[in-house]
Amino acid sequence: MVREIIGKKLGMTRVFSQEGNIVAVTVVEAGPCPIVQKKTKENDGYTALQVGFLKKKPTRVNRPLMGHFKKCGMGAFYVLKELRVEEVDSFELGQEIAVDMFQPGDLVDVTGTSKGKGFSGVMKRHGFRGAPGSHGTHEYFRHGGSIGSAADPSRTFKGKKMPGHFGNRKVTVQNIEVVEVRPEQNLIFLKGAIPGWRNGIVVIKQATKGIVPPRPIPPREEEVKLKAKVEVKEEVKAEAEAKEELKAEVKEEAEEEPKEEGKKEES
Repeated sequence: MVREIIGKKLGMTRVFSQEGNIVAVTVVEAGPCPIVQKKTKENDGYTALQVGFLKKKPTRVNRPLMGHFKKCGMGAFYVLKELRVEEVDSFELGQEIAVDMFQPGDLVDVTGTSKGKGFSGVMKRHGFRGAPGSHGTHEYFRHGGSIGSAADPSRTFKGKKMPGHFGNRKVTVQNIEVVEVRPEQNLIFLKGAIPGWRNGIVVIKQATKGIVPPRPIPPREEEVKLKAKVEVKEEVKAEAEAKEELKAEVKEEAEEEPKEEGKKEES
């Protein structure tokens, strides 16, 4: 079964949950993604489905690629991607993969290309603190500091955090909750933000890792004391009700005894 789909990020908005809380969501136009080609172990060495997304005018496609698209009979597409599956016999060329595979409450992983920030310094790129703002600091407030010794090792180690190109790379955000699905509009609402810019291409797939359940928050000291007081009051109230019931029983027995003695005298 395929649990992966290609989508286009439309933007962010907010919706109200069933409890009445405001939830920030990202709206993604996901699918439909027709199957363009089936990869088999006999021909390709592995099994996968090649799917397309976003229709494209045939006049904007070269002839070799147009011949590839004609095999599925669904036209040309801007985006092509392979989805790994265990077997391909149950799928047909032209079959569409839709967004209704997901339901509200599901957890998904979203992969996209992050926004490009250009050439950035160490404070923006790596979160450096920067140099002190006084005590003789001059023209060095946002510098990264030393990058290595002169004599030993006489070089800069690989991986040193320095200024450079920031963003515009493949990023995956895991365990995003599905808030709402609208199959008739091919829309899926994801909780929070996802990588990429508006109209950027993203891939949504079933979460590969489970989310860690939150630890129970220990009650505060005031709550513990208040709970103890309530329990004591309930115990005192129960004892008082038991005493009242006992008094009522004794009173009823006392009233019944004179009646029985009067009946004996009459007889």
